[in-house]
Amino acid sequence: MVLSIAAPAAPPADATPASGDSASLDSGTERPAFPVAAGDAQPVNQSLVVRARAVPGEFGPADVAERAWLRAAALRPGAMIAVSSADGGVGRSTLVAALGDVFALAVPGPVVAVDMHPVPWGGLGERVGRLNAGTVWDAVRDLHTLTSHHEVERWTQRSPSGLLALVGETEGQGRRPPRHDEAAAVVEAVRRLYPLTICDVMPALIAGVWRTLAAAYAPVLVARAATDSLHHTMRLLTHMRATGNGAVVDRAVLAVVAASPATERTVRAVLQQAATAVPDVVSIPYDPQLARPEPVNARRLKKQTRTALVQLADAVIARCADPRVALPIAARKERA
Repeated sequence: MVLSIAAPAAPPADATPASGDSASLDSGTERPAFPVAAGDAQPVNQSLVVRARAVPGEFGPADVAERAWLRAAALRPGAMIAVSSADGGVGRSTLVAALGDVFALAVPGPVVAVDMHPVPWGGLGERVGRLNAGTVWDAVRDLHTLTSHHEVERWTQRSPSGLLALVGETEGQGRRPPRHDEAAAVVEAVRRLYPLTICDVMPALIAGVWRTLAAAYAPVLVARAATDSLHHTMRLLTHMRATGNGAVVDRAVLAVVAASPATERTVRAVLQQAATAVPDVVSIPYDPQLARPEPVNARRLKKQTRTALVQLADAVIARCADPRVALPIAARKERA
């Protein structure tokens, strides 16, 4: 499907972005990495044609999937998603891999996930799979060379659905995991080259993580469908508001991942409370395939899980899409 999109003229190199755009990761200031807002303020003087990909038949509901796929074809420059949590062990890397799989199918260009968690075991590598020895540390070491897809993809792994990933170190390699600031520098280089970057970030316990969440168009927090995990997340949101990070909370998406087939009544009550704290709350049902430490293939998950991932993708991509683009007629579904 072809979308005709009005695009602004390129902003001058010294344009000063307006407030409200994503900040860079290497600074506590509100300096956008890309002068998107400055371009928005200029008169439209050319048209841009974007081709939306067909929605795979496995994904629904149809109207939500079609809207998400259309938005995925009209991303802002340097679109970035940051996925964090209040606790460890909530399924954050699993969700990054599953959501990244969906975006790899929806975005017309390649999508890259970056493991920013400084733990040398598990993590994104297990959920994407390893085809070579490349890791995010190689990208840190060769940061100055990351000026093309070829240079980045020397070190990436590839998921079953095409998600590219700079995964973390593994035990026994004798190399330390990158620090958060080192991984952030890689993200800044990657998002200049790719239409969408997804950051798998450690729990939001340090200022660097908060800066990464502030820099993202779509900050995503992951919690387990358990009262303690949800309460910790609510406390994190309250603390962020109290410390001047209310703008992050106001555009955050909360993904609640079920650890068992049944949801306790107390959890449902806390979920209702969470829905008043953030704009979007999406529940991801229990899926045995997500519970296993192996590569995720979003197309093979249970129907209920795929539906929830589409709803999450729609909420997230709405924050990354260019708001000037009017959604045209629906994208077509692939024939079975």
